[in-house]
Amino acid sequence: MNITPNRRHHRAPDFQLPATDGRSYQLSDFTADTLVVFFTCNHCPYVVGSDEVTRATALKFNDVQFVAINSNSKNTYEEDSFPNMVKRMAQHNFPWTYLHDELQQVALSYGALRTPHFFVFDSERKLIYTGRAVDSPRDASKITVNDLERALEEHLSGKPISIPMTNPIGCNVKWDGQDKHWMPGDACDLV
Repeated sequence: MNITPNRRHHRAPDFQLPATDGRSYQLSDFTADTLVVFFTCNHCPYVVGSDEVTRATALKFNDVQFVAINSNSKNTYEEDSFPNMVKRMAQHNFPWTYLHDELQQVALSYGALRTPHFFVFDSERKLIYTGRAVDSPRDASKITVNDLERALEEHLSGKPISIPMTNPIGCNVKWDGQDKHWMPGDACDLV
């Protein structure tokens, strides 16, 4: 199984996924010049610890669209099931669209390794940044670097992205049929 991000094309792979709002979305439904796609879930302490930081970033950059995708297997953690996604969005009212990748094909096509794992695309849906949002997602009080905000600020001001790739920090994606700590052999190959 090869889940290394598809850098040969450097473009956002398309998808057709159901959302917690009852609709189904594909890539072309998101029309902002800058798009942030991030892989997340309901239970991961790195997600829970940084969701409010991600909310603040989404609200700060209100011209950028944020799309969250949960690809975790509900067979590994029932908390990550679609009904629990709907409950979590109702409870927290996050400013992003929350999609369910039950078959995990979108995670594979993007090369999602962890939760959270961020991918930033320009108006042509070319990948301009991938990796972590912050350096301490589990404990927001210890954050010293916000790589996602830096990348967005650089891009929106017309500058090149100074650091286009960082290691995502978080729990591994929970792959169906695998041990909950399993990661593919090429999961650390971010070159």
